[in-house]
Amino acid sequence: MSTERPILIVEDDATLRDALIDHLTTEGGFTAVGVGTLEEAGALLFAKDKRFDAVILDIGLPDGSGVEFCTKLRQQGHTMPVIMLTGWDTEEDVVRGLGSGANDYIAKPFRSSELLARIRAQLRLFENSEDAVFDIGPYTFRPAAKQLLEPTRNSKIRLTDKETAILKFLYRAGPTAVQRKVLLNEVWGYNAGVTTHTLETHIYRLRQKMETMPGAPALLVTEGQGYRLNP
Repeated sequence: MSTERPILIVEDDATLRDALIDHLTTEGGFTAVGVGTLEEAGALLFAKDKRFDAVILDIGLPDGSGVEFCTKLRQQGHTMPVIMLTGWDTEEDVVRGLGSGANDYIAKPFRSSELLARIRAQLRLFENSEDAVFDIGPYTFRPAAKQLLEPTRNSKIRLTDKETAILKFLYRAGPTAVQRKVLLNEVWGYNAGVTTHTLETHIYRLRQKMETMPGAPALLVTEGQGYRLNP
């Protein structure tokens, strides 16, 4: 299943940057965007209409330090995983990078498959952390708190464990519809006593909570034999 999740790569080596974009897109199923400067990275990360689930950040860039940039990201409330790219034998850079709020680091030269594995590991950790926040329409989804927050109305919608699990799995699937049987297995496991009716009941209750018009859903839509989020 394709994740279709946006990853920002900040790397001034154009050859390496293009190779990483290609690998993360074709092998990882991510939507990878690459830039070569901190100025370009800031324009994307601090824009209100942009969202990235993770950042791959080189420590040494033409217009500044990746370490200082990571510190700025954290100060401004960005909590997504940040993985630093560093040269060999730069222990001081590694310590400073992790101290600035980076989640992990990987030394050059490295294998693209190793970076991909680290990205996936950090995303799994992040999704289960208190800091995990995802945008779904007008809502801020906090899986750890089992809540949908609507900032404009300052309202909170409480979710059950299963409702939270459904939204998390659909969010990870991106624009790909998830078949009912797949969603059943992922949320309930291989439980012979659970039927598609159980899933449909939970979907109905979710729509009652989050849709402006539950009878004509715009956020949690039916597609084919499954469901998809319109975040």
